[in-house]
Amino acid sequence: MTEDRRDEERVPANLLAKWDGLSGHAEARIEDISLGGCFVNTKGQVQLGEIVSLDMKLQSGEWLRLRGEVVSYQPGIGFGVVFSFLTGEEELVLKRLIH
Repeated sequence: MTEDRRDEERVPANLLAKWDGLSGHAEARIEDISLGGCFVNTKGQVQLGEIVSLDMKLQSGEWLRLRGEVVSYQPGIGFGVVFSFLTGEEELVLKRLIH
């Protein structure tokens, strides 16, 4: 069993998303999310350590753009992102989304 390094508990989600990085861009789904990061379900390829922009469609219909670092990658399944660059406003929106 691998050690879970997450500081924040992730909650299940099913949000339409799209991402863009140096490796490319693709449509995706956010499977789980926390204040610290999320899992991006996508067939697109990324590199560990890559910085990606992630657009998530909120239940209100608005899009939330966040940036983060790819910390795990499972080819054909998706990747984990840590939100390293949250502003205060982005953190507030995430808190509302999670709770």
